[in-house]
Amino acid sequence: MSKPFTDAVVRLDFYVSHTLGLSRKEAKVIIGKGQITINGAQVKKASQSVQQTDVIYYRDELLAWPQDKYFLLNKPAGYVCATEDGEHPVVLDLIAAHEQKDLRVVGRLDMDTTGFLLLTTDGQWLHRITSPKSDCPKRYRVWTVDEVSDAALRELEQGVQLKSEDGLTKPAKAERIGSHEILLTISEGKYHQVKRMLAATGNKVERLHREAIANVALGDLAEGQYRSLSEDEIAQF
Repeated sequence: MSKPFTDAVVRLDFYVSHTLGLSRKEAKVIIGKGQITINGAQVKKASQSVQQTDVIYYRDELLAWPQDKYFLLNKPAGYVCATEDGEHPVVLDLIAAHEQKDLRVVGRLDMDTTGFLLLTTDGQWLHRITSPKSDCPKRYRVWTVDEVSDAALRELEQGVQLKSEDGLTKPAKAERIGSHEILLTISEGKYHQVKRMLAATGNKVERLHREAIANVALGDLAEGQYRSLSEDEIAQF
């Protein structure tokens, strides 16, 4: 699991500012007052180099080397997949204020789409998931305006022609739940792909909910709530 401090060695003022949530200027003041110790020794030099194995204290508080954050959020409708937006609430609003620093949204769901959404501070992990080369299966529960025919299910599974796209979509898995409800698992991440796939069969999506990516699922996570991923779950991507 990677760390926010991607370099093996960082400056002490950088480390203190990140772990205490201070500006670099404020961190230098604390260091200059002799309130920081490294491996039991008082340090007053802001440019002092530190690394993950160092034991660093501010007064009596241990300053732990920060870990990257990996969150799974059950996104409600009405939220934009962004860290800020001038008109609408954003998914970051659903994360506790002290957890928000440096968080980025992994991919996106439309404002009216609900369900599985990842957020992280790990840029490399984010890129691995969102890269066009990624083939992580994504499972959606889809409610449609019209009844989904058996022929439409076969089309979805074999690949459909999206408007303004070359070639067919990759083979998908389509499972009927009801006359107007299916589970659709795709391995691509094209713009509005699920809605466009149903449109290609002559239907229209009424409601869309993402349930899982890879082998990680929402489970019983309540709408609007989030949790940290386990190390095994992080390794799925």
